[in-house]
Amino acid sequence: MTTIHVFDPASCCSSGVCGSDVDQELVGFSADADWAKQQGAAIERFNLAQQPMAFADNSTVKAFLERSGAEALPLILVDGEVALAGRYPSRSELARWTGAALEEKTEESSCCGGCC
Repeated sequence: MTTIHVFDPASCCSSGVCGSDVDQELVGFSADADWAKQQGAAIERFNLAQQPMAFADNSTVKAFLERSGAEALPLILVDGEVALAGRYPSRSELARWTGAALEEKTEESSCCGGCC
């Protein structure tokens, strides 16, 4: 099974819905991560403010922070390898990495076929 580790920048929560400023990117990723977990994906998240030792104890993450700084987070590792940095993955990227089936969005047709 593929394991995804997400190293988040320092924040008060991982959902993006804390405080007065809602982080839409984080809200979207949280929903996508929950979806991937429901598909059987193993995703673990670490917050720099709340779990700094997880960053320090991982040699890949530690080297990344020394080279790029905390402002380059988030860092996404897939099976221990850097897969993405600087932004959160999309649902399609999560599906590709984990082998989960991505549901195709279907457009609803109108009753008259749109001929008018």
